[in-house]
Amino acid sequence: MAFERDSNKIVIAGASSLLGAELRSLMEESLFAGADFRLVDEEVAAGTLTEAGGEPALIRPVEEDSFHGARMVFFTGSAEFTSTNIAAARRTGAKVFDLSGGVIGQAGSRAWFLKLDAMLGREFSKDTALFLIPAAAATAAAGLALALAKIGVQRLAVTCFQSVSEAGRVGIEELESQTGHLLSFQSVGQPVFDTQVAFNLLDRFGPASRQKLGKMRERVRRETEACLGGKVAMPAIQVVHAPVFYGTVFSAWAEFPVEVDAEKIVSACKDAGFVMTSPDEVGPSNVSAAGEKAIQLGNPEKDPSLPGAWWFWGAADNIRLPAANAVKLAETVS
Repeated sequence: MAFERDSNKIVIAGASSLLGAELRSLMEESLFAGADFRLVDEEVAAGTLTEAGGEPALIRPVEEDSFHGARMVFFTGSAEFTSTNIAAARRTGAKVFDLSGGVIGQAGSRAWFLKLDAMLGREFSKDTALFLIPAAAATAAAGLALALAKIGVQRLAVTCFQSVSEAGRVGIEELESQTGHLLSFQSVGQPVFDTQVAFNLLDRFGPASRQKLGKMRERVRRETEACLGGKVAMPAIQVVHAPVFYGTVFSAWAEFPVEVDAEKIVSACKDAGFVMTSPDEVGPSNVSAAGEKAIQLGNPEKDPSLPGAWWFWGAADNIRLPAANAVKLAETVS
């Protein structure tokens, strides 16, 4: 079924999520400001009153005709929600954009973020019907791998520090609650993470938690692989919990077979779209990256123990970056 070519209907599936709200806000400031936004989500979120286009809007459950006549469909909820509903969205002929990680590996899907096509040396195709918008961590890992490949990187390892906002509002509320209770010497509740996340770095959450760092680790690795398209070697990737509310911060270690000039590294990273901080500034952080649409990267530092090795430190807004990439892509294909 083909969608109506003059359709003004845009569906945001997973609209109650932090990413869904951010996407809606950015869409209303873009070329799509006058679009007919339809907000849908899982049953548990249905009935939530919000706003779209300055008017009150109700988030509805997915129904048989939810995607009918849509020009574009954005998935911003859980990967499971996307997997359940992606077929219905694709049958309409609409352009589908997945920000949830639910379509990784699906036939015909195309990973995209700003400057990715240029770095891969490929032509952009408006005919693509299914786009994968990677998470901030995967965007950073893939962007750095492609940038450094141009100057001969031999090995690359990236450690991403994940904030609780990846779990949504409930994750933020739990960190806030735990922080207050611990400062008051009270026991902490842990219904979301099944462990203490405040003042704590972790490589996994409690066994009863629905939030799995291992799943996020796998998502980042698979999205990075999809972005690289076999053009360059995959970096080693680790994802750990950091006790912060928002943002993705990452540390990377790169090894070159020969000594590389710092200016070459900086130039390659700038060409890849990273915003470099000056040497006399405090390095990038989840605070400095808040509200920004690009990834911040500090000046690379030599590893004194190994010739040809360099350290990197960067940060991105884990909510705004993928939402901004999705809006930019939608404007490109419209």
